Amino acid sequence: MTASIPVSERVVAAIDQGTTSTRCLLFTRSGRMVAVAQREHRQFFPSPGRAEHDADEIWRAVTRVVPAALRRAGLGPENVAALGIANQRETTVIWNRHTGIPLARAITWQDTRTDAIVADLAGDAGLYSRVSGLGPATYFAGPRLQWLLDHVPGARAGAERGDVLFGTMESWLIWKLTGGPDGGVHVSDVTNASRTMLMDLRTLEWSPRLCAALRVPEAMLPRIVPNAQVYGTCTGLLPGVPVAGALGDQQAALVGQTCFAPGEAKCTYGTGAFLLKNTGSRIAGSEHGLIPTVGYLFGDRPVYALEGSIAVTGSLVRWFRDALGMISTAARIETLAMSVPDNGGCYVVPAFSGLYAPHWYPDARGVIVGLTSYIHRGHLARAVLEATAWQTREVLDAMNADSGLPVTGLRVDGGMTANHLLMQCVADVLDLTVERPLGSEAVSLGAAYAAGLAVGYWPDPEVLRRNWHRAAAWEPAMDPKRRAREHDNWRRAVERSTGWARAEP
Repeated sequence: MTASIPVSERVVAAIDQGTTSTRCLLFTRSGRMVAVAQREHRQFFPSPGRAEHDADEIWRAVTRVVPAALRRAGLGPENVAALGIANQRETTVIWNRHTGIPLARAITWQDTRTDAIVADLAGDAGLYSRVSGLGPATYFAGPRLQWLLDHVPGARAGAERGDVLFGTMESWLIWKLTGGPDGGVHVSDVTNASRTMLMDLRTLEWSPRLCAALRVPEAMLPRIVPNAQVYGTCTGLLPGVPVAGALGDQQAALVGQTCFAPGEAKCTYGTGAFLLKNTGSRIAGSEHGLIPTVGYLFGDRPVYALEGSIAVTGSLVRWFRDALGMISTAARIETLAMSVPDNGGCYVVPAFSGLYAPHWYPDARGVIVGLTSYIHRGHLARAVLEATAWQTREVLDAMNADSGLPVTGLRVDGGMTANHLLMQCVADVLDLTVERPLGSEAVSLGAAYAAGLAVGYWPDPEVLRRNWHRAAAWEPAMDPKRRAREHDNWRRAVERSTGWARAEP
């Protein structure tokens, strides 16, 4: 994709390093995307529960997509004011400081091989929660790092000497961009560092106590830095261009959606859904399994966020298409669901591998309840879409209860937002206005905004708000009595999903 742009124009480049591909996008001062280039990378699943990436392959993808995006815009490195990075969070890389060679494949955020390590940490769960804001879970990078140190030959000894470095994906890319073995900058931005179980959420520094508990040598850890700061300059790929911004992908979307005031929230709808709410200077503890995290750090004062993740949203539509064969394409579900006025009393609870926030029922399994001879595939299609809306409602209710700060509106992004019926369902069950921006690249735009702020391309976050333009909005239109009745039915359906998975004798 390209758009015409004067050759004298300066742009900000964003590397969006995701789970399945790496992209480079170029943005102008108005926040308009003028070019994008993308390259997929391999997924490795060596055994059940293991998921890996080749960090070198991802780096090679970066070296291809950046010049490709510039070519498509008719620009050169001299036109790039700064470079920002958004990345898949929690994916863990270790590499040799002197050779730049990874010691093993990167362990991705989907990987669950650390379940035994996490079980051993359960007795100290309160310590991790108090200091890092995170309870022990296979989702986070710290246990993965411990596993690598214990299982990769020479890794622990090299780490203790300072010869082996650790980083999440943005740290690895910044190091490579700024010279690698020849003087590469070893840093991690505060949002990614906050997802490791190793950082003190209050001081924004590595916690010696947590590092000792996870047996991680501090010599291998990157320096924690703000999200908008010149970390170093590119060498071979974009000579002289400042690497000036980095955020984890969901925090990048929070910035890209300009959710800069407490109570503002965004939800990214894809395979799953990630809802983040700005809680300002306050770290909001959670009684419902939500995650307090750093939203962003521009300057000296961190802005915190509360995050809730929904495991199954877009993947439920794919299941409806592929496993049940009810539709030929994912987009067809909207047409099918609109063929009926309501769900006919049918509810789908997609607890395919348990229920996550705010329930945390690992023994739950998916159910369809309320089936009668009246129900046909149109009603099922509508129930599938409503499942995403009701799960969003559950997370939002938990956020409001935990933070004492009501969400004032919801900004949405991601592929599922093209489904207008789904977005109307979300507005109806939340009783909130739901807004989708004109641009669809909130994650990449957030990374660009961070880098541009660091070099003065944009003077302050308030200017960024003026770049945000609404493409569509959905206002709640459901009768309150019906909303309450449907919510009660949804909760009854959730209750019926619990207790199905039992341990083998």
